[in-house]
Amino acid sequence: MATSILLVDDEKTIHETLGWFLEEEGYKVWTAESGEKAVALLEEREFDVIITDILMPGISGMQVLDKASTLNPRASVMLLTAYGTVETAIEALRKGACDYILKPFVLEELKLRIQRLVQYQAALQENQLLQRALNHLTPAGTILGESPAIRTVREQIAKIARTPSNVLITGESGTGKELTAHAIHAASARRGRPFVPINCGAIPEALLESQLFGHVKGAFTSAVQSSPGLFVVADQGTLFLDEIGELPLSLQVKLLRVIEEREVWAVGRTKPVRVDVRIIASSNRDLLNEVESGRFREDLFYRLNVVHIALPPLRERRADIPALVDHFIHKLNAKLATKYLGVGREALRVLMSHHWKGNVRELENVLERAMILGEGNVISLQHLPKDLVAPGAGLSNIETLKDAAQRFERQHILEILALAQFDKKEAARLLGISLASLYRKLDGLPS
Repeated sequence: MATSILLVDDEKTIHETLGWFLEEEGYKVWTAESGEKAVALLEEREFDVIITDILMPGISGMQVLDKASTLNPRASVMLLTAYGTVETAIEALRKGACDYILKPFVLEELKLRIQRLVQYQAALQENQLLQRALNHLTPAGTILGESPAIRTVREQIAKIARTPSNVLITGESGTGKELTAHAIHAASARRGRPFVPINCGAIPEALLESQLFGHVKGAFTSAVQSSPGLFVVADQGTLFLDEIGELPLSLQVKLLRVIEEREVWAVGRTKPVRVDVRIIASSNRDLLNEVESGRFREDLFYRLNVVHIALPPLRERRADIPALVDHFIHKLNAKLATKYLGVGREALRVLMSHHWKGNVRELENVLERAMILGEGNVISLQHLPKDLVAPGAGLSNIETLKDAAQRFERQHILEILALAQFDKKEAARLLGISLASLYRKLDGLPS
């Protein structure tokens, strides 16, 4: 069956020239001179490829993209754009478009782009069938890397997954806290049950209580229907409380009660509901400092911190960057319909030396931008952001061996002190040093 194409543009010459060319190439073409006509056609039938101008009177190409994602989600969307709207086209790629081409364009280039989209659709369907088969063989959530720090994390996940205990995951933003939580759930006895994530800092306090614990119809003004709450939704499974440090004190009390009593009191309900939920919480804050400052309840902290996983920042596991780069290129090729094979030697050197304040998430964003704006099949220096490739960029952030050793020693001493409940004599014994040596090292730590 011939590939069906919807061509949307308010210029008559585009309809006549491009429509004729595509029909000569064997495609079945429908044309729409406006976004309104395009939406009407999308409501009537499905298309394999949609080619739309961005700037049109009335419904724009971006709005056609939005409608297509609902009315014809399997279609590959290509945007026609002028130089002045390239940024808009890039934003459209993030929203689900597959490609864009600049006006004026060469017909042969457009032909190749369409062929690639059609091939991508076929490959995507094949990959989806394969992925469904593989999902029965591999657990959700894969922690990539072979650095000592990541090996330790994987070992912790394997041990923790066998238990029903609550877990606290800490680490900077972008280090993979939700991925780690999902890996624990996927390796646990609860893997066939729901994994329910919620970001405690992304929901207004007034709504967060009903989101977590549920409410009955009429419990408050906007409660037009009852909601069971996420604890009930996650029953027999895992509830992931992301950024738990953002949870208001008033809700910390209620959360503590649920953990202790295994019962949820929905807003407006007179009887509790029994639940069996494993809680995995995460924070990019130092929750002990939050406890000392009175912003986080100490009793709740210890209920959540039964087992602790500290995720290392990317700058402390630079050896994992090549594996992460390969993973993200493969992932983004499927998303962007590109065919990148890897990164050049100099580009990889820059990626390895960058400080990565945003960690793994920042690395993925940098690669996505490079793959959208770049050409060819290898990411080179010219595709990377200028602040990464400036002379010496990232090199000043590399630690000396002495600095790295001092940082590790400081972190290890603090962890052992916490383990010994700040009994310095016991901490010295565990560290294998004299009490006097411990005091000397503590004098050198920043307050």
